[in-house]
Amino acid sequence: MTLAANLSSKWISVSEPLPHVLHVELSRKPVNAFSAELWSEYGDLLDRITHEGRDVRALVLSSALPKLFTAGIDIADLGSGEPAADAARKSLSTYHHLKEFQHAIGAPERCPFPVIAAVHGLVVGLGIDIISACDIRYAAEGTQFTIKEVDVGLAADIGTLAYLPKITANHSFMRELAYTSRMFSAAEAARLGLLSEVISGGKEEVVKAAIALAGAIAGKSPVAVSGTKRILTHSRDHSVAENLEYTAVWNGAALQTNDIPESLRAAKARSQPAFEPLRVAKL
Repeated sequence: MTLAANLSSKWISVSEPLPHVLHVELSRKPVNAFSAELWSEYGDLLDRITHEGRDVRALVLSSALPKLFTAGIDIADLGSGEPAADAARKSLSTYHHLKEFQHAIGAPERCPFPVIAAVHGLVVGLGIDIISACDIRYAAEGTQFTIKEVDVGLAADIGTLAYLPKITANHSFMRELAYTSRMFSAAEAARLGLLSEVISGGKEEVVKAAIALAGAIAGKSPVAVSGTKRILTHSRDHSVAENLEYTAVWNGAALQTNDIPESLRAAKARSQPAFEPLRVAKL
């Protein structure tokens, strides 16, 4: 069975372009607008990959559509749902709906492997929520972004406003973009700190670059990469002293790994190391 077996679904295509690398492509025509069904499908997919113990060591997220990553939330889906009896119950219903939405879009952070977003064309509203939860973000040079929510009368509530202050030190520029919802370019997104790379070309080129990066990461010790991701995420939300304590506890166990002698053996032999999966697969 291949790594990507039985993972593709109605609006999401999954392939294995390199060993231990998955490529997840969003494909809801015409513009990858996210309905409740799509964001549930997206979150469930990433959680399923982890739960099943598939030997994934890096994942690339992109759009299968030629002109854009996503147009954001499906506006037609916003008004769906059963009417509540009173304001309090409606508020509670909305709260739980938003928490489920946030949980789904935050799925990349729960993955024990790095998730790399490769975007092109338009990245609107929810698109920034989605990529902000990823580990690494590449964009084609012509990509255009917008934090669109204020234009429809609300504050972005699925991740952008939580992640961006952690991603960038340029709060003035970030607030300008969030308050005005103006379009900004890939070059501006890089200046903001949202991107690590702007790739010359379009969809094919940015996906190719992201898959190459995923392949390089997948060749490293999965114990080391997974531990590094956990420690970096913990560091973002805790003090230096708290993170050093967490790191000491984590590595107290992780340093017992067979990946260390295997890495040394491979370096000495000038060969590729052969690492075991992090978990026993449940397939």
